[in-house]
Amino acid sequence: MESVERRVLVVEDERAIADAVAARLRAEGFLVQVAGDGPGAVAAVRQTPPDLIVLDVMLPGFDGLEVCRRIQDQRIPVLMLTARDDETDQLVGLAVGADDYMVKPFSMRVLAARVHALLRRADRVAAPAPAPGLRLGDLEINHAERRVLRGGVEVHLTPTEFDLLTHLAGRPRTVVPRERLLTEVWGWADTSGTRTVDSHVKGLRRKLGADLIRTVHGVGYALEVDR
Repeated sequence: MESVERRVLVVEDERAIADAVAARLRAEGFLVQVAGDGPGAVAAVRQTPPDLIVLDVMLPGFDGLEVCRRIQDQRIPVLMLTARDDETDQLVGLAVGADDYMVKPFSMRVLAARVHALLRRADRVAAPAPAPGLRLGDLEINHAERRVLRGGVEVHLTPTEFDLLTHLAGRPRTVVPRERLLTEVWGWADTSGTRTVDSHVKGLRRKLGADLIRTVHGVGYALEVDR
């Protein structure tokens, strides 16, 4: 099973929530460490880098967004927890390096499923890329180096944004349903989180230009570049 010997850091200052999340993840076979504030989270990552972080936004010391900024060099998958269903908070979290988010209150079953999915995605990223790169119009994607350029200018994407872009780029001008993106990019067995796809698409548009991805309302998205 993928969780054997996998280490998860849970960063949450509400003890009841931290204990519940840790207990569920331990039951899934993970090695779990808990931190209760921002400085403690960064120190834990530096001392023993985990395979994944479950990170609350609101923390003592400094918040989860600052934790993300300080550990960006580690390239560790981050599942962010937020108490508010606020799109701005979610977009900021994704922009500073979070790979996914969940709004409190949440199902422990769903949280465990998303942790497993994020780790599967991380394993796929670590595997050798099938092709060195791809050029579509003024968009260049280097799979081996996980770099993206548009108009010759490099654009920094989060790991999830890169995976989403390359998935759309593999079938340019073809509409890909949100549910299919959740299954194939996020690895989710259920399709209850289509707003996660929408948030990541907004992040890509903000970084690469609003003209790059077309929305087909009620269906999904298509990459609008020349083949």
